[in-house]
Amino acid sequence: MTTFDTDGITLEKVRENVWEIPQDGEMRVPARVLASEALLEQISDDKTLQQLKNTAHLPGIRKYALCMPDGHQGYGFPVGGVAALDAEDGCISPGGVGYDINCGVRMMKTNLTYADLDGREEELVDALFANVPSGLGGGGVVESGIETIEAILDRGMEWALEEGYATPDDLAHCEDEGVRPDSDPSTVSQKAKDRGKNQIGSLGSGNHFLEVQRVTDVFREDVADAYGLSEDRIVVLIHCGSRGLGHQVCTDYLRKIEKRHGDLLAELPDKELAAAPAGSELAEEYYGAMCAAINFAWVNRQLVMHRTREVFERVFGRDWEEMGMELLYDVAHNIAKKETHDVEGEERELYVHRKGATRAFPAGHPEVPTAYREVGQPIIIPGSMGTGSFVLRGGEHSMTETFGSTAHGAGRVMSRTQAKNEFWGEDVRDDLRDQDRVYVKAQSGATVAEEAPGVYKDVDEVVRVSDALGIGDKVARTFPVCNIKG
Repeated sequence: MTTFDTDGITLEKVRENVWEIPQDGEMRVPARVLASEALLEQISDDKTLQQLKNTAHLPGIRKYALCMPDGHQGYGFPVGGVAALDAEDGCISPGGVGYDINCGVRMMKTNLTYADLDGREEELVDALFANVPSGLGGGGVVESGIETIEAILDRGMEWALEEGYATPDDLAHCEDEGVRPDSDPSTVSQKAKDRGKNQIGSLGSGNHFLEVQRVTDVFREDVADAYGLSEDRIVVLIHCGSRGLGHQVCTDYLRKIEKRHGDLLAELPDKELAAAPAGSELAEEYYGAMCAAINFAWVNRQLVMHRTREVFERVFGRDWEEMGMELLYDVAHNIAKKETHDVEGEERELYVHRKGATRAFPAGHPEVPTAYREVGQPIIIPGSMGTGSFVLRGGEHSMTETFGSTAHGAGRVMSRTQAKNEFWGEDVRDDLRDQDRVYVKAQSGATVAEEAPGVYKDVDEVVRVSDALGIGDKVARTFPVCNIKG
C-alpha cells in the first residue's frame, strides 16, 4: 500500500512506518504520521488526522506537524501530536499542551524481586490505596497555603528537596532536574492556586495511576544495566500531572487568547488551536504560567513517590534506601518548551509542543542526565493494566525525525463512554486478578471499566514502530502486579 485514504484525507507512504499528508491550501508544512498500517487504521477512526492537518496551519510551524504511533483525537491538537513552532516568528498554543500540563510518568526502581511480593499483593495494594490520595477533588500528601503553592510553582523539585520530600538523586534523575527556571507564579491565577493547594501529592482520576510492576524482559542489556533494571526486579510507575491547577491555567489562557488574539484565531481552521503570537505579552505570560504548572506537576509526582516509599517501608519492614527505591527517571508528556533544533541547517529556538508525546533525546545530548548520557535518555511508555509497559531510550534518529520525541503510551481506541458501555469494572478487576495475578483497586468500578485493557491500542506495536524508526529504542518490558487508580 502506497497511499491511505480516509474521510477525504490522503496519506502518502514516505517509507516504512512513515505517512505524509502533503502540504495543501493554507497548510504551512506537510503533516506526518509515524505508524504501521495496523495502527494507521485505528488512528483514522476518529478526528486525529483532521486535527493533525489543522495543526499544520499554525504560524511558524517548522518541518512538519507530527503524530506519534499512539495518536488519537484530543483538544485541538491530536494526543500524540508534536509541533515545533518558531519562538521568534511563530506562536505558542495551550491546546498543543493540553489541560493537564506536565501530565507525565516516573519510574522508581527497587532491589525487590517478584518473589518478595508473592502472597502480599493484596496487602500492598490496600496499603497504597489507603495512603496515596486519588480520585476527583481535593486531598493530597501536603495541604498548604498560597505561600507554599507559590514556592512550588517557582522552585519545583528544589522545594521538595528543601522540605525533606526529595533527595539530590531524585532531582538528578528528573527531566530538567525537576525545575523550569522560566516559571512565573505571578501569571498563575488565584483560582488556579486555590485549586492546587489541597491536591499536592495526589493521583487524581481518569487514566492516572500508581502501578507496582515486575520487569519481565530485557532487550538491551547494556542500557538496562545503566538504568539499574534486570529481569524479575520490582519497579513502581507513577502517572499523574498538575491536577486542577494545570487545568485552570489552560482554561484561563485559552479564554485570554481568544479575546486578545481573535485575528490569529480567525485564520485557523479550529478555534481549539487558539495561540498567542511569539513575543506577545500573552505568549510570555502563558509560558511563565505553563512552566510554573510544570513545576507543580513534578512536585506532585515526587510527593506521591515519597508516600509510596513510606508505604513500602511499613509493608516490608525496611527502610526505603535498603530496598533501593531510587528514581530511575521522570519525563513529561504535555508540555511546550523552548528548545534549540536544527531546521534546514540553521539552529532555531522553537516552542516544541509535545501533546501526549515524550521527549526522547539520544545518547550524547547535553540535556540527558549525566548518569544516562552515554546510553540515552530513559523513556517510559505505559501500556494498560493487562498488557504491561516499556522502558525505552532516546533513539539516534529522534532529533532529525521528531524534534527529539516519541510516543507516550498505548493510545486509546475507545472513548470512556464507550468503554463503560462495553466493560463492567468489577468483571475487569476480577479477570485481571484471576487470570493474570494483577491486583487493582480504584475509587469506582466505572474507573476500572474506562481503563480496561481493551480500551487501548497494542502497546507492543506502538513500541515496535518507535524502535524500528530509531526514535525510541526498546530497553525493557514490565508487567503489572498491583494498580491503584482514582
